[in-house]
Parts: sequence; C-alpha cells; structure tokens
Amino acid sequence: MRPFSLLITVLILALLPLPGMAAEVEGVRLWDSPERTRVVFDLSSPVDHQLFTLSQPDRIVIDLSRARMGSGVSGAGEGVVKGIRSGRRGDNDLRIVLDLAEEARPRSFLVKPNEQYGHRLVVDLDRRNGRNRVRETVRSLPSGNDRPVIIAIDAGHGGEDPGAIGPNGTREKDVVMQIARRLERLIDAEPGMEPFMVRSGDYFVSLRDRVARAREAEADLFVSIHADAFRDPRARGASVYTLSQRGATNEAAQWLADRENSADLIGGVRLSDKDDTVASVLMDLSQSASISASLDLGDHLVRQMDGRMRLHKREVMQAGFAVLKAPDIPSILVESAFISNPQEERLLNQREHQENVASAIRDGVRDYFWANPVPGTRIAQMVRNGERPGREHRISRGETLSAIARKYDVSIQQLRQANNLNGDQIRVGQVLTIPTSS
Repeated sequence: MRPFSLLITVLILALLPLPGMAAEVEGVRLWDSPERTRVVFDLSSPVDHQLFTLSQPDRIVIDLSRARMGSGVSGAGEGVVKGIRSGRRGDNDLRIVLDLAEEARPRSFLVKPNEQYGHRLVVDLDRRNGRNRVRETVRSLPSGNDRPVIIAIDAGHGGEDPGAIGPNGTREKDVVMQIARRLERLIDAEPGMEPFMVRSGDYFVSLRDRVARAREAEADLFVSIHADAFRDPRARGASVYTLSQRGATNEAAQWLADRENSADLIGGVRLSDKDDTVASVLMDLSQSASISASLDLGDHLVRQMDGRMRLHKREVMQAGFAVLKAPDIPSILVESAFISNPQEERLLNQREHQENVASAIRDGVRDYFWANPVPGTRIAQMVRNGERPGREHRISRGETLSAIARKYDVSIQQLRQANNLNGDQIRVGQVLTIPTSS
C-alpha cells in the first residue's frame, strides 16, 4: 500500500467510533406544549436504549447502552417533567430517570443529524388529557347564524425546530411567532372574526398536527407564516403560496417546499406516506375547490402586500407544502421575507415590517370573506345588512394616495373626505381610514 493511501486509511479509522466506546449525552432540552412535553437528549453518537415506566411516584426510566452523562448537563424539569436524574448502570451503561409531575404516555425514537443538531434521542411524554387542552384553546362558538369566522394562524417551526437561521443568527421560529402574535391581535379586533393560534408557544408541532388542530378548531381559513431561506443570499421579497398538486411553479418554490416538508422528519414521521384512506378520499373530492378558494384568497393578500413591502413575485405561487394539504380548508403560506438575505434578516426584526405583514394579511383575509361570506356567520349577516365596517391602511414608504385608492377601489376624493385631507400629501406610518366603496 502506498504511504499516502495508508495515511488516509489511518485517518478514516481514527475518526470511526471504536467498539465499546461510550456515547456521551451532551445536553438535554425540554419543550412543553398543551399536548405533551418533548425531551431531547443530544448525543455524540447513536445509542441503543430501553424505556419503561414506574408508578407511585410516576417516572420514566431510560437505559442507554455504553453511554455516559456529559458534564454540565442540567437536570431541571419543565411541563410534565419535574426533574431529571442519572446514574451508572453496571460498568458501561447509563440510567436516566425522568420524575413526572403528572401521568404521561411515553414514546421514544432516535433522530439522525441535520443542519442544526447531531444525533438525538427524542422522548415524547403525551399528557392523558392533551387533546382536550388543545380544544380548550378554541372558544365556544355561538349557535345560530352569528358565529365568527375562525382564522387558524400557524407560526412555522418551533421548539427544537428553529427553521431557517439568518446570517446574524435570527431564528425563523422567533420572528414568525412575533408576526403571528400581531396578526392574532388584529384578527381578534376585527368584527366577525376570531383567531386560533395553531401553536401558542415555543414548541414543535408536526405538519400533520398543524392541519389537524385547524380542523379541530373548525377553522374557515388556515394561514401559515414563514421567513425561509434560499441558497442564493440575494433572493429577497415576500411571497404568497397555495398548494399545487402538480408541483412547484419554479425552482425556488420547489426548494422551499422540500425544506418545509422535511421538518416533519424531526418528529420521525413523513406526512406523505401516512395519510389514511379516508383522508385521501376526502382530499381527492374536495382539494380542487379548496385550491381554487386559496388562489382567490392569495390574490387578495398579494394586492394588500404590494406597495407595503417588496414582493418576490407579484402573483400567487403554488408549491407542494404539506402544511397546506387540509382538504376542506382554504390554506395559504406567507413567506414574509428571505431570512437568508442580510438586509431582509434585519427587516424581519423590525416592528414596522412585522406590522406591515400582519396588517396586509388581515386586510386580505377581510377582503376575501367580505367578497365570499361564509353562510351562517356574523360577516354574512353584516353583508346582507350593508354593515361593512371601515377599513384601515398604514402608509408604507413609496406609497401614494392614488395608488391606495386604486388598491381599495375607491376614489381619491373619498379617501380625502374620510381622512380630512386637504391634499394628496401622506407620510410613512400614517393610518388611513378606507371608506366603503359604493
């Protein structure tokens, strides 16, 4: 063997784990949600493990073969987990005990490394009444023809899934939650509408569960908010997507769709091959109508966003985002900016941009439902009675009074009268009342 080849072989063998070498638990992370507490053990290498439960008091025991606990690993608890203890088991194994604050059903699985993390052992502790806790977040709907339109607001990613990370360390999951909270407040103040937050905190929800939660809430609309990345850091601008059954409309859309769909792998399950027969039949029967309504809604959103912020495309794009696959709920995904672009990363952290995105979504949703009132809702009654409330528009840089008039299909004179304007001069940040067109 040549000396160079021998050197390469030695280096490769040096990097491989030796038989019997102990894996190290490098860290423990906990994420609590209404349904479960997720415990994630960061590992230096894969391990064989066994898990069992004990009662009086309730606890979960996890035995790791040929493993040791790293120094500085915290034993603090959260949610279902009251505390974490560990100790040696025999000569080479590690036993970890999770002391529980309440009874829970455990599930465990190993996850391979990804862009953010190395090898992980994930333990999900499902609360006995977890689904009821999710349902309790949905307010009881009034009977008769006076129910509000329910808007499901989905802040992308969360918990151990940070989403895309900007050049300066901004995490997608954080900025989209800030936008979602602003949208929640705007929808809550809107007559005839009520928000439902798909995730209300920093925890992971699988793509399938996001859709399931919206359906449990009897949502009339699903809005997923993201701030994704692209391999070209020059890519910039906001976008609106709906589902495409035939794939993406361009290379960027396809790449982004694959990235969002891969998030479900963190939970150990792919959505695409787990749909049951009934769900597939329902999807086939109703998907075309849902996509048509989503495209109409998307058009309203794009019109509202145009002029308030830079757009990546001035039309609704279509891609195979798994989170948009609810068969009976119009669903859209808003990319609020490219977090991979340094300028747009800074923009995403600015209150003005977050407000612009949230208010544009609110205005687009409002325009859609006033043009397509859902029977049996308060908005449908208000439309019949001619009670449409006044709308508002926050001025963004570069906008003119004439452009705003065209956007809302009103005259410049109507805008002046509604806002006591003597001329056409407006300023950035100023809020205009938009009169009802007639």
